[in-house]
Amino acid sequence: MTWMITGGAGFIGSHVVKAMTEAGERVVVLDDLSTGDPARLPADVPLERGTVLDRAVLDRVLREHMVDGVVHIAAKKQVGESVERPLWYYRENVEGLRTVLEAAAGAGVRRFLFSSSAAVYGMPDVDLVTEQTPCEPMSPYGETKLAGEWLVKAAGRAHGMATAALRYFNVAGAATPELGDPGVFNLVPMVFERLSQGKPPLIFGADYPTPDGTCIRDYIHVEDIASAHLAAAHRLIEDPQAALVLNIGRGEGVSVAEMVEIIREVSGHTGIEPEVAPRRPGDPARVVASAEAIAKELGWTAKHDVRQMVTSAWAGWQARHPE
Repeated sequence: MTWMITGGAGFIGSHVVKAMTEAGERVVVLDDLSTGDPARLPADVPLERGTVLDRAVLDRVLREHMVDGVVHIAAKKQVGESVERPLWYYRENVEGLRTVLEAAAGAGVRRFLFSSSAAVYGMPDVDLVTEQTPCEPMSPYGETKLAGEWLVKAAGRAHGMATAALRYFNVAGAATPELGDPGVFNLVPMVFERLSQGKPPLIFGADYPTPDGTCIRDYIHVEDIASAHLAAAHRLIEDPQAALVLNIGRGEGVSVAEMVEIIREVSGHTGIEPEVAPRRPGDPARVVASAEAIAKELGWTAKHDVRQMVTSAWAGWQARHPE
């Protein structure tokens, strides 16, 4: 069968393409290249340039490549930007998803895998976040992902699609230096940037009710994210009735202070001490995934630890910043 991967030339998307093609799956990528890079893709993977809002392009790609399943990764994903531009985020993330689902249903596609986010949970006051933890997103970005889950579930039920929504936690790392994260929006690349400039890394708040006073998060290697997509895709092939919503995490919390220390060690910048800055509004003290459901449903567990994530991410950073 053939999978269309939207956003497949991006950071996470290119890792999913790599995992699926190496497993022998046929893949076609649809990407508008607003943040994606064709160089991330294997030479034998077809790249169709277009937006998920363009029904005509979607219809053509689904038809010409005889697509059997869709992995929908394309989305805008910056929380702060979503607060400033909520209408744009709803258009790109919700209307874009609706258009893809409509085209997929029209083409007779029966498998649909949706990239969601832990942002759907908001600030859960629990030790481990399960899929049954109430969803109370705190940003338009998180709202669009939750609305997307509802839409995928409803469309799957109405059109006979097997569906899965995967809620990512904090993604880091790289399979190869060339596939590293080019953005500076998450903790690891933000600290890399500060250290490379000789500036102290910033820790936003050190007075949280945690052992060292800094926020605790569940970090997941992007290669593990990709392998979870592959496992979910195989489940959708095997189970035409599937309607899954699953966390992708390690089930282990790492504090921001611990993560910054590992980054300093791996990068060789141990002489630059971190600096504590005021808390950022809306940052919960602890968000750690329960990974029990995905292990039970897909037989999947994460393989990489935090140091492996940081080491691979640092190699990618150095490849893009050789100076």
